[in-house]
Amino acid sequence: MTAPDERAADARKEVVIVTGSSGFIGSAIVERLAEHYAVVGLDRDSPRQPQPAEHISIDLTSHESVREALGRVRAAHGARIASVIHLAAYFDLSGEPNPLYEAVTVRGTARLLRELKSLQVDQFVFSSTMLVHRAGKPGERVDEERPLDPKLPYRASKVETEALIRDRHGDIPVVLLRPAGVYDDRCHNAFLARQIARIYERSPKGHVYPGDLRTGQSFLHLDDLVEAVALLVERRANLPAELPLLLGEPDVMSFGELQQAIGRLIHGEEWQTWEIPAALAKAGAWIENDVLGEDSFIRPWMVDIAGDHYALDITRARTALGWEPKHSLREALPKMIAALKDDPAGWYRANKLNAAKVAALSAEAEREPPSPEEAAEHERMMHRHMVEMGQMHRRTLWAHFAAIALGLWLATSPFVLDAFGADTIRDAVLRITEERGLWSPALRSALLGWSDLLSGLLIAAFGALSLSRRHAWAQWANTAVGIWLLFAPLILWSPSAAAYLNDTLVGSLVIVFAILIPMMPGISMAGMMNPADTPPGWTYCPSTYLQRLPIIALGLVGFLISRTLTAYQLGHIDGVWDPFFSGKGALNGTEFIIISDVSKAWPIPDAGLGAVSYMFEILMGIMGSRKRWRTMPWMVTMFGIVVVPLGVVSITFIVIQPIVIGTWCTLCLAAALAMLVMIPYSLDELVAMGQFLVQGRREGQPFWRIFFQGGAMAGSGSDDKPDFGASVPEMAASAARGVTVPWTLLASALLGVWLMFTRAIFGTAPPMADSDHLIGALVVTVAVIAMAEVARPLRFVNVLFGAWLIVAPWLLGGETTVASWASVIVGIALIGLSLPRGKRSDEHYGGWDRYVV
Repeated sequence: MTAPDERAADARKEVVIVTGSSGFIGSAIVERLAEHYAVVGLDRDSPRQPQPAEHISIDLTSHESVREALGRVRAAHGARIASVIHLAAYFDLSGEPNPLYEAVTVRGTARLLRELKSLQVDQFVFSSTMLVHRAGKPGERVDEERPLDPKLPYRASKVETEALIRDRHGDIPVVLLRPAGVYDDRCHNAFLARQIARIYERSPKGHVYPGDLRTGQSFLHLDDLVEAVALLVERRANLPAELPLLLGEPDVMSFGELQQAIGRLIHGEEWQTWEIPAALAKAGAWIENDVLGEDSFIRPWMVDIAGDHYALDITRARTALGWEPKHSLREALPKMIAALKDDPAGWYRANKLNAAKVAALSAEAEREPPSPEEAAEHERMMHRHMVEMGQMHRRTLWAHFAAIALGLWLATSPFVLDAFGADTIRDAVLRITEERGLWSPALRSALLGWSDLLSGLLIAAFGALSLSRRHAWAQWANTAVGIWLLFAPLILWSPSAAAYLNDTLVGSLVIVFAILIPMMPGISMAGMMNPADTPPGWTYCPSTYLQRLPIIALGLVGFLISRTLTAYQLGHIDGVWDPFFSGKGALNGTEFIIISDVSKAWPIPDAGLGAVSYMFEILMGIMGSRKRWRTMPWMVTMFGIVVVPLGVVSITFIVIQPIVIGTWCTLCLAAALAMLVMIPYSLDELVAMGQFLVQGRREGQPFWRIFFQGGAMAGSGSDDKPDFGASVPEMAASAARGVTVPWTLLASALLGVWLMFTRAIFGTAPPMADSDHLIGALVVTVAVIAMAEVARPLRFVNVLFGAWLIVAPWLLGGETTVASWASVIVGIALIGLSLPRGKRSDEHYGGWDRYVV
């Protein structure tokens, strides 16, 4: 048939109007009716997929829009309309009254009916809901004669619209269609989908129900609803002028049955569900949504209707239409769960759930054994990769030659620096020697000289061996020597500032030339060959150089400060600058602290240990590619240990200085601040690395092999966001991905700072003053770390600190009346600020999303 012939045939078809035609139900009805009718779809939004219908934009809140839309229908198709299927309405999950219920559902229907009076309409079908009826009890059936119950805004809007239609439909026959909850083989039912997801994720909320587990609700398969609508249009001439009509499956699964069936289908086990009091469930929903700031699906109004039972009597549908549902939820559940297991992420997206939570599982489910052709291609890729690795090794040979040169430099340094015959020793070095009971400066200098001589020769030898790929172990050997050089001047209390500086620089550069510039030995071939750098379900790569840049920069700040403090502890300089704090005698706060008894408890200069830690952070921050979260898990772990737990310990040592020693150290505070800000920037990479290891173990890979060698991860993607070369604002935004600063956490941090100064503000004395100082420092630490979205739940620790501030004035001494009440007020404020999650970014973290609460 030619195109004109097709248009002529369409012109002879009866016309059906479908409002809300672009939605889930509307699209299915359009597809079905278009087989026999000329369908016109009216909707505010255009359909996402092409439809066999004419689309006309309409806004039901506007008289002009409704008039114009129906005018276009008349102009194109004439005045006779076989049926109007009115699906468009307003609904939200808040359970609260909304003016849009009146504007769209009620008044919008009134506008539509008024304009339809100018046409010849055979039928008007209004899509209501079975929920307009008062709920029954287990054993009862709901039919069309059951009283209506408008106890919620959505239901009330349907009840009011039904009454309006009865009053104003005039000569147009109407059907008040009251379907049960609609679903299909991939679910597409908001309530049912979340019930399945809770069990799939083994959420604790999936084990509780705030109602009678014997109650349940009828459901309706989309295909059965579509068939019923088609029958309504087909048999419209034989239907009464007003027809309320319930549609649903007579077989109703109770909530308890449904839970058990889903649990067995997903996990192959009995799923335990406990009934809980409605008050407890409401309190939990209120805390999640209004206190914690979560956008939880469960709302208090849902708890109110949890005990509603809707088993439908569909006698009227059988009699009037000859309609019987051909599907049942009981039979469809296995198909739904199979679709979920086959493609978890796709199923979640289809049901408007957070697909990031199951992206890794989806990738694992999609993995299939390679075909012979794929295996052959893999072999060819392996060969090419080996060739490329050989070329890369040759391109970086210069780094090993540089290491050899550094080794020779170091081996000759003792003679240049007169390490074996030093006669001139600074007075400060002699003082340190006497105070610490150290070996003589001459002996320490000689020992360090011998260490440099032997280390230099070893570096040169290992550098020479590293020129051959067969001796990859030599790169690690040189790394070990480089690490020794960072510690040697501290262990031997170097009397020479030049020797300390020389060893630090040479040791750091040897590590760089051994494993940072050349390819690090031991990385698995699969890990290197896979180009993906973004974990499954993540929206960004947590290991980009921009992500690491803040850590490297802050590490450099900490290193420079610690190196200065170390120089004073070794006696290389006579004093350290401190503009704010006084110490004892002629010493300022910084000088007094770094030679205090606490500092002397360490066998080596504790500031030097800090300098080494910061150097490790710099080197490990530079080390590896964007894929290192999965190619170098051991290194990311070590990096995390240095930054997070050791960082927290070092921060704690610094913040208790006034309590233990009695003064502050300005440079120590600056270093602690640098360390603290590093922590939130490092946590997302640790989470990604942990997810990689968990998935690897789930796939049966040996843990220690993937821990030390890394590997590929199914479902990984690529991050195409700006890196170096973008504009400064874009680079700043990329560097801060995964870190946000909600005002609640910022306010918590400011309260913590305030607590650290209550001694000066209120004149409090120990133990109250010490308590405020310690709690304040911990509050700041927790608030800043929780600015990493993956660590956001950590903020709840501040709730405990807030509770302590409330009771502390009544348990401790040293406070004033004003200080006591100030502590109580701050404690209450801290609890209130620590409960809401605060606004989070649009970033996703795979399965970790469920913990960003």
